[in-house]
Amino acid sequence: MKVLIIEDQKSLVQDIVEYLSNSQIITEKAFTFEEAKGKIISFEYDVILIDLMLPGGNGLDLVELLKEIHSKSAILIITAKDSLEDKIQGLERGADDYLSKPFHLAELKARIIALYRRTRLSGNSVIIFEEIEIDTNTKNVKVCGNVLVLTQKEYELLLLFLSNKNRVLGKNTIAESLWGDYVDAYDNYDFIYQHIKNLRKKMIENGSKPFIQNVYGTGYKFNTYLNEVS
Repeated sequence: MKVLIIEDQKSLVQDIVEYLSNSQIITEKAFTFEEAKGKIISFEYDVILIDLMLPGGNGLDLVELLKEIHSKSAILIITAKDSLEDKIQGLERGADDYLSKPFHLAELKARIIALYRRTRLSGNSVIIFEEIEIDTNTKNVKVCGNVLVLTQKEYELLLLFLSNKNRVLGKNTIAESLWGDYVDAYDNYDFIYQHIKNLRKKMIENGSKPFIQNVYGTGYKFNTYLNEVS
């Protein structure tokens, strides 16, 4: 799961990042309105946390932007404002949930997971697509009934592809989704190829169709329109 945290209070952001990292949730950060706007336009996230009061703008305008670009991201507003009017405005403009400061990190995590399941997984912990079955609670993956032994990144890759079926994902998008802000430590994205190659091989060896395909010069796609592709 990939989460964008839009909040100008850096100490709070760091606490959230450290807490969520223990659950292997990928996080990215934006401290200003313009920085957040750039990330929202450029990348897709599973869940976005938005503070209403931001340097350079209002978080509610970011909520409206997400709706304008038809983003599939779940939106959780986090703010010190606790008036009924602020809450109603946020929900009316398209936010999915609302959490007032101060809050417990455990509650924040629970809200994030609940939003992810509701929006991305249709409320289920088990994802089934043709011969592929994933239990997101236990992280067990099966293909044609066979258990796949995947690394953490291979597991995250498979979830990313299943959440973006038939959509071409560039190396940059994949890297940002799986490594978040830490991707800046790499000189290039060649390492992604090996992760995808290993995942694809394990799936095919256990009976899966070759869903994951290379789109020359662009990136990769989880192609569901397969007939007799070898």
